Amino acid sequence: MPHTNEIEFPVSTVRSMFPALQKAGEFIFFDNAAGAQIPQSVLDAVQSHLVDFNVQRGGRYGRSVQVDKAVADARESVALLINARDPQEVCFGMNATSFIRLVSLGIGQMLGERDEIIVTDMDHDANIATWLALESAGAKFVWWRMREDGNLHVDDLVPLVTSRTRLVACTVTAHSIGSIVDVASVARVAHAAGAEVFLDCVHYGPHGLIDVQAWDCDYLVCSGYKNFSPHMGFLWGRFETLKRLPTFREDFIPDVPPYKIEAGTFIYENVSGMDAAVRYLESIGRNFAPSNNRQRRDNIVAGMNKIRAYELQLAAEMLRVLKDCGATIYGIDDMARIDQRVPTFCFNIGDLSPKLVTEEMSGMMIGIRDGHMYAPRLMKRLNLSMDSGAVRLSLVHYNTMEEIHRFEKALHILIERHGAQSQGAKTAIAR
Repeated sequence: MPHTNEIEFPVSTVRSMFPALQKAGEFIFFDNAAGAQIPQSVLDAVQSHLVDFNVQRGGRYGRSVQVDKAVADARESVALLINARDPQEVCFGMNATSFIRLVSLGIGQMLGERDEIIVTDMDHDANIATWLALESAGAKFVWWRMREDGNLHVDDLVPLVTSRTRLVACTVTAHSIGSIVDVASVARVAHAAGAEVFLDCVHYGPHGLIDVQAWDCDYLVCSGYKNFSPHMGFLWGRFETLKRLPTFREDFIPDVPPYKIEAGTFIYENVSGMDAAVRYLESIGRNFAPSNNRQRRDNIVAGMNKIRAYELQLAAEMLRVLKDCGATIYGIDDMARIDQRVPTFCFNIGDLSPKLVTEEMSGMMIGIRDGHMYAPRLMKRLNLSMDSGAVRLSLVHYNTMEEIHRFEKALHILIERHGAQSQGAKTAIAR
């Protein structure tokens, strides 16, 4: 099917900025939900840090002062990326999971009469099991369950939130099936009852505009390596909320964010890489609507909106391909609801094992993933075995229509080779 996406979105120019894509030859990166590739500018930032000022921060000499500046610059960039009110609300560390655990341990010490935590059966287990671990601290748990249409609905949340609710923990976008949650409405419901909202934004980050003020959440975590940076993570929280949160810190560390959150030394060079990743996203916005009057956040907004629009076209085409091949699609498969998802698809092909599908695709130079996707409760909901799970492919804005069509041909070859018993395309949600 002919498309004009590369004219509307300069994907060829974008791809030229990623060394891994240039070096990979015919290989197709369709496992981006497990970690995206990085632009040359990000690689340069990491190398510059390691060569020019690979020392500890906090010293009075030039190279150490430069580390402090690099961390401050990255904090400002991430604050702009997520529309934080204050860069001091941004905390750097290893990954999203460790930050979820840090916040949960603090909240576990402040439960009181508000001892109920609402979790979902659509989330990554890091945003479920971490909270369930607070049972020994007296926490009780309420389940907000995904509907058969493959998404969480705020109408179902309303009766779950009470005067005992301490926190609602949910994803912005399901890392497994790609469904986008109306998190602004989640916050309205939770705050009306005096509860807080913790958002796992790891999977949504590369795909759309993050806005903690518009969403009115209380905490948010991301993993930079999903957002075109090296391996690192960051936590955002309202300043006063983080200030109240009990955390471990050495006595000499100020009891205010971000210092009270960032115990120990984190990977400064990767934080510099995250700074460069934000600036890369800004550059996309500048290229689309150049103006001398635009601010950095304006460029981020323009860039992420263009990325989102292009990815919706990729999602629509991939949905067509999977339907035409008779895939069982887990999650949203209605083209009329395409704006409720990102281009991450979880599926199975007839009676073929997910392992076989991914191995055969690997042989045809296409990287996708199989398994339980770190979501045991979702696998149970979908009537899928933890041992086999499903197949997941995940696209970002450097992927192309041509890659989707190569995947389509490969899928037809695989089906013909193995004679898959297909029951036709369908959305599969257990009742």
